[in-house]
Formats: sequence, structure tokens, C-alpha cells
Amino acid sequence: MSAVVPAEVTREEGRRRAVEELSDPLYGEQAPTLLDRIREWLLDLLGGVASAGSGFLGGWVVLGPLLVLLAGLLVWLIVYLRPSAGRRRGAAVHEEAPLSAADHRAAAERHEAAGEFAAAVTERMRAISVALEDRALITPRVGRTATELAEEASAVLPGEAGGLAEGARIFNDVAYGDRPATAEAARALRELDARLESARPVQAGEGAR
Repeated sequence: MSAVVPAEVTREEGRRRAVEELSDPLYGEQAPTLLDRIREWLLDLLGGVASAGSGFLGGWVVLGPLLVLLAGLLVWLIVYLRPSAGRRRGAAVHEEAPLSAADHRAAAERHEAAGEFAAAVTERMRAISVALEDRALITPRVGRTATELAEEASAVLPGEAGGLAEGARIFNDVAYGDRPATAEAARALRELDARLESARPVQAGEGAR
């Protein structure tokens, strides 16, 4: 009686199955990160090992535990390296006592002129935060993140909700180093700052009329 040979699993099929089980939509929304590159490498390795061992029964005795080990390593990397809840909420806008809005704006202008776009984005978001607090549109609070700032300010400046959310995303990307700051990013924050200065807050019940 001949042994039953397992159906061949091609490299592409092994990769597809692994992606279906272990991929997370969160990672598809951004440019490739270190985790993306590690995951791609492991998926390629898994597919290659599966393809190499598919031609003979004895090979699975050796390759089976290796596949399990590699799959376990991939799951651990995804759990260990994926963004935490705190990270998804965003970075704190102020790490120390804030300056005046004018001082933060002046610093942002200097950094932007010097091509130091990450610093320009950071200082511009700080200027926005202080300016909104000075106008009593948001309550002064230590440790407020850019994401929280955008959510709170959007409640009274709904016309700028999109710009505030985009500004928070840019700030968080720069703060965590997910994407390099660019001249376009600094310009977007500068233009948002200017729009917010002239934006008229919506009073309670005004939007219902």
C-alpha cells in the first residue's frame, strides 16, 4: 500500500494562506514599516519552505516543526511590534511648559525656512494648541495628544475637522518617525494654523438651526 503524499503547497499558496490568517488592515494604511519588512521576509521564507517540502513525505517530518516555529515567530512579532493603544491615540503636543503661540509660530517659521521640517511641524502644532487654549476653544490640559486636540477642537470648529485630523496625523507621523517630515507637511500645518485663527466657533445648538 503506497503512502499518501500530501497535496503540493506552492510558494504562492503558502504565502496567500499566511497573509489571510495573519495580515492586519492597520498595516496596509501606511508605507512599509520595519514590521512590514520583517513580515514580508518571514512570509517569503514560509512559502519557500513549504514549497521545498511539498515534494516528499519525509520532508514534512523535519519541515513541519520549522513551519510551526516560523509561524509562531511571525505572530509574536505582530503582537509585540504592532502599535499600542497609546500610540494610536497620538503623541503629546507639549513635552514641557509651552511658550506663547507667537513664540511657537516664530520657531516654526525659523525651522521651516531652514528646511528642518520635523521641528517646524512640531512647533506649529504647539502654536495651534496654545492659540486654541488662549481663545478658550479648548480647555488647557497637560499631556493632551494631537489626536485629542483635533477631536476637541473639531467639536467647536466643525468646518476644520478634516484639517485638524490631518494635522494630528502629520504630527503623530513625525513624532513617531513613521514618515519623514516634508515641506508639504510643514506647509499644511502652517495653512491650518492660519485658517484656525480666523475660524468662527459654532455655539451649542447653532448647528441644529
